[in-house]
Parts: sequence; structure tokens; C-alpha cells
Amino acid sequence: MNLELRPDYAGGSIVNLASSVAAALGAPATGYAPLRGLAPKDLAGRRNILLLVIDGLGYRYLTDRGRGSWMVRQLADRLTSVFPPTTASAIPALLTGRAAQQHGFTGWHTYFRELGGQLAVLPLRRRGARETVEIDPRALSGVGPLYPQLRANAACVSPEWIAYSGFNRAYSEGAEIHSYRDLAGFFDRIEALLAGPGQRFIYAYWPNLDSLAHQFGIASAEVQQHFRELDLALAGFCGRAAGSDTALLLSADHGFIDTAPEATLDLADHPRLAECLALPLSGEPRTAYCHLKPGAEAAFLDYLRRNLAAEVEPVPSPALIAGGWFGLGTPHPRLAERVGDYTLLLRGHHSIREWLLTERPYRQIGVHGGLSADEMYVPLVRQDL
Repeated sequence: MNLELRPDYAGGSIVNLASSVAAALGAPATGYAPLRGLAPKDLAGRRNILLLVIDGLGYRYLTDRGRGSWMVRQLADRLTSVFPPTTASAIPALLTGRAAQQHGFTGWHTYFRELGGQLAVLPLRRRGARETVEIDPRALSGVGPLYPQLRANAACVSPEWIAYSGFNRAYSEGAEIHSYRDLAGFFDRIEALLAGPGQRFIYAYWPNLDSLAHQFGIASAEVQQHFRELDLALAGFCGRAAGSDTALLLSADHGFIDTAPEATLDLADHPRLAECLALPLSGEPRTAYCHLKPGAEAAFLDYLRRNLAAEVEPVPSPALIAGGWFGLGTPHPRLAERVGDYTLLLRGHHSIREWLLTERPYRQIGVHGGLSADEMYVPLVRQDL
């Protein structure tokens, strides 16, 4: 396990990208330095700043499988994501300019003691249930979006099924919300916004590469075909938007690896390990948080050493917080209880699952949230339009 492959919060991560944009548009300091090579002064005078986020587009995927593409020709840098490199932690980082150290969202399933259980953060849905929780997610985070702090007209462009969700509405405060249905509508909506009045910041999110990678695998023909369509549509949009005085910044929240059924650990197959846990596993299949029963630490570590040493590396969660994995600065007051006693870092292409009785097991070929270079590194594509 490469424990040195951690986010570069000092100037090379997506949090720093958000900091550059925020500083360029007059927001107060976020506590994170601007991105190296992207000085706020180089963006400040532009009529439009457009941040395109392609969910799941890893740097290594782009450079290995995107050769000859428009995106590769405009590739400017390699950034790190956040820890863990997953949508539920990375998208809040881009929207707030702060990592999980401050915003407190530590994975798809985060344990919230104040709610008495785990919540799927982005849909605001209790784990194992269908209904959403009627709560402002900012009450769980304590950190709000950057938009109200910007000296610019802001717009958030999201797919129709996300645009007016509870999470998106909360973290789009201060911005106009615009929705779309398909790839053509995505770029049409952005193109119309570029012609709006005053200086503008546009955050535009595209989720389909991620969903296809989960279903078919990042190495699949389906993902490759979608990437080609996306790249072609993007190149066409940039041609039409030429002369609009727009700084286009394109990045992602995380990359992907593919896994196989034999590399997926089911906690039900390890009942002695499960007996050590006071709560179900939370976090991600590639980065799982363990809340131990009192006095169970020795048995927990012994079982992992004897049976799963090749698949799992257990790391004390307080050490990850102290080591700056979740971000810089003062931690969220509830961060420690949200990540539990130990974090399981999955080796190689392994993942781990625990299913509640109310959950229907499903298989994902493409996964993320771990410490491989494929998952942690994301691209920065830049183009002046």
C-alpha cells in the first residue's frame, strides 16, 4: 500500500483549484492555497470562469485511453483528488473550497451520531431506507458553498435528476440553478450562460462517465464510446464559445479502477471480524471506517493479520486525521466520530462490502475511493475561449 499517495493539499489538489477560482472572484481565503500554476490574478479579469467537472475522469484514464482527444491536447496538469477520492467527499470540496477535514463528509455512507445512524450524503437518504431525510446538509457540515462569497454572477448546471435535490439546493445557494437532460442540453445550457450579464462563474457537472464506469468498468467499450462522444461535444462547444472571454477549467472528482467478484470481500464471510464492530462499515468499498466494540481491538487486528493481510491494511483513523489525510487545519468537531477507530485501506483491486438486511446487494465493476494512482489523480484541462 502506497501510503504516500495522499492528496496534495498544499497546492496540487482539487481543493486548491477551488481556492484559485474563489480568490479570483473576491472570496475570503479558504485556508487552502491557490493551485500551483493557476494564479488567481490570471483568472480575475476574465468575463467568464467555467469549471467543468466530469465525474470519474481519472488522469491515467485520460492519458492512457484518451490519446488524440481534444482533452489530452489541452491537458495542463495532474492534480490529486481528496481523501477519500470519491464523489461524496470531492464534490463538497469543490463547492465549498474545503476538504473533508472541514466539511465533514467522509464517504458515500457517513456515520452521523447526531442522526443516530448512517446517511448516504448526496441523496440525503438513510442507509437501507428509501426515504430522504428532511435536513439541510449544511447543519451536518457547518460549511456552506462558495457562491454567496463570490463577486460574480454564479450558476450551477446539473442534471435534471440532481439539480433540485436537497443537497444540491443547499450547496447551490447564491447561484442560479440550471438543469439539463442530455449531452447536447448540457452544452447548450452552458453556452447560453456565457452570454449572460456581468462577470460569471459557471460550475457544470457531468455524471454519466461515472455511472457507466460503475456499471460496465472503466476499461469497458461503453465508457470509451461515451468518452469519445463527450470529447467531441466538448470540442464543438469550445469552437462555438471562442471569443467569449472564458477561462475553461476542466477536472474531475476521482478516477476509477476495475475490480472482479473474487476481489470483493463480503463481511458476511468473516463473522469473527464482524463481531468486533459496534456499527456497520461506513465510508467506501475501497476505504471503510470501523467503529469497534469496547475491548475488541486486539481481536480485530489479529483477525486481519491472520486472514486478510494481503487484501486490507488497517490504519488507526486518528492517525489519518493527525497526518492531514482529510485536509489541513482544524478538523470538523465530529470528524473523529465519523471515521471511527480504524480505517480499512483496500490493497490492489480489492474492495469490501457489508450489506444490511434492508439493502439489496448489487455489483459494481468500476470502483473508487482507494489509494491507487488511477483513483487519486485527476486531470486539469485548460483552454482560453
